[in-house]
Amino acid sequence: MAWLGCFTFYFCALKAKGNRMNKIAVIGAGTMGNGIAHVFAQFGNEVNLIDISQDSLDRGIATITKNLDRQVSKERITEEDKTNTLSRIKTYTDLGEGVSDRELVVEAATENVDLKLKIFQDLDSKAPEGCILATNTSSISITKIAAVTGRPDKVIGMHFMNPVPVMKLVEIIRGYATSDEVTKTIMDASSALSKVPVEVNDYPGFVANRILMPMINEAIITLHEGVAGVEEIDTVMKLGMAHPMGPLQLADFIGLDVCLSIMNVLYDGFGNGKYAPCPLLVNMVTAGKLGIKSGEGFYSWRHGTKELVVADNFRK
Repeated sequence: MAWLGCFTFYFCALKAKGNRMNKIAVIGAGTMGNGIAHVFAQFGNEVNLIDISQDSLDRGIATITKNLDRQVSKERITEEDKTNTLSRIKTYTDLGEGVSDRELVVEAATENVDLKLKIFQDLDSKAPEGCILATNTSSISITKIAAVTGRPDKVIGMHFMNPVPVMKLVEIIRGYATSDEVTKTIMDASSALSKVPVEVNDYPGFVANRILMPMINEAIITLHEGVAGVEEIDTVMKLGMAHPMGPLQLADFIGLDVCLSIMNVLYDGFGNGKYAPCPLLVNMVTAGKLGIKSGEGFYSWRHGTKELVVADNFRK
């Protein structure tokens, strides 16, 4: 049914062209940034991918190419679609140059509040006056980010899920001052990417991580207290709750440092002890055991991601 996949892609690309915005900048060429750039470019938008490191940009383009090759091999797009997608992406190491004529900027830098505030201060002075500034943050307050700009009505959260080319959800987070017009524009822009946008308000963790991260943290507490082992906890959640992967495996995929950062946002934001990160999570991050990105977390990932091997520290 290759023709059906190609027709769907063509139809969505036409839909995207009808969208008001098609000049996009994405800041950060890491896992989320290159995925966001991939999707915007695949659906007909001109994308400037921006990072301070040319090496990071090269790795980002290599990842996009690899993921497009996978789509071609599965007959979801054609070789021509792949070529056209890559042709729509330009790379920049200079922020001002990369955003100078953009209609929408999506920031996907490291989940660090000080870094994001600095980026948005710079964006406010360098992006066109009418440009919408979106952040892919998974937990940091949109209102706080917007407050460092002179255009808080045009600042919004656009929380894509990983892997971006596959996952359908985009959490659209309204800051305190985000306008109705900007919210509708971003909801429509997300739909044009064949995504499902869901509007939520700006509270710690939004919806996705306010629910997900305490569950992951509780799984780590369950392990820390010796209730059950890594495989046992994940098996209960996969087979008993129909989760596609267990919470400890998912934590390794997300990155334990990211999990800790989000738990700290929840704990600080609500002032409630139920959001306190597990001491085991804190110790693992301190020790550099961050999951897939470091090669080890609750599982060992040095052999790849196809087979689950419990890390030595958690073997019985």
